[in-house]
Amino acid sequence: MVIDSHQHFWIYDSVRDSWITPEMEKIRQNFLPEDLKPVLAANGVDGCVAVQADQSNSETEFLLQLAEANDFIKGVVGWIDLRADNLYDRLEVCSQFEKLKGFRHIVQGEPDDFLLQPDFIKGVGQLVAFDFTYDILVYPTQLTASYTFAKQLPKVKFVLDHIAKPYIKKGEMDTWAKDIKKLAELPNVYCKVSGMVTEADWYSWQNADFVPYLDTVLEAFGTDRLMFGSDWPVCLVAAEYSAMKDVLANYLSKLSKNEQNKVWGENAVKFYALD
Repeated sequence: MVIDSHQHFWIYDSVRDSWITPEMEKIRQNFLPEDLKPVLAANGVDGCVAVQADQSNSETEFLLQLAEANDFIKGVVGWIDLRADNLYDRLEVCSQFEKLKGFRHIVQGEPDDFLLQPDFIKGVGQLVAFDFTYDILVYPTQLTASYTFAKQLPKVKFVLDHIAKPYIKKGEMDTWAKDIKKLAELPNVYCKVSGMVTEADWYSWQNADFVPYLDTVLEAFGTDRLMFGSDWPVCLVAAEYSAMKDVLANYLSKLSKNEQNKVWGENAVKFYALD
């Protein structure tokens, strides 16, 4: 089974979605299940995990409604205020939704030490009681804090989104690689091979641009803790779905079929407990 472990849906709102800058005009529109379903079918993808793009309870409700109506949406990573005083009670309510698998905070938009706040650490720690996962969305400068954060929560299942958005366009990777390898020492941390094309030159990237970064995460996490993700529709600013998927397909072709199957879907099924 092939699972896209990371994609988004939205009804475009120019105020709420102000992060979609003018040069990203291509994605300043609605993206809904009826838009993604034929794309997945054309690319041999069996299902997906819908991840929050807005930090609101209504976003989680929106994604759950879409998942309920569309079988190919296998799981949802929503948003919840992880610092709320009544978090445990709210998580208990959330646990009633079978397709709600975990949560994410857009830490890339926060100060570099955001993850080290005691109330945030405490909140993420409460996810364990309900078998919820946590997606780590950070920039390379936040990887050191990510390691300190995750090390304090060994029972939480973490996955690093977009290989931490390295500076592929600039070809910079030394500090990122060192910090990635450190984070990967924690056995409860997985990594999504996603979002790479948007960190490269949108108009002239080549497959070779990604090889050093893919080599690094493969060496660090191994094939048991890597999972494919598209970051659709964000990826469309730099590549069509098929081109983005081919980057990983070409790279993984050197591995055994068993190893490839893990990255393409088995690891995502295991991590998110997908049906």
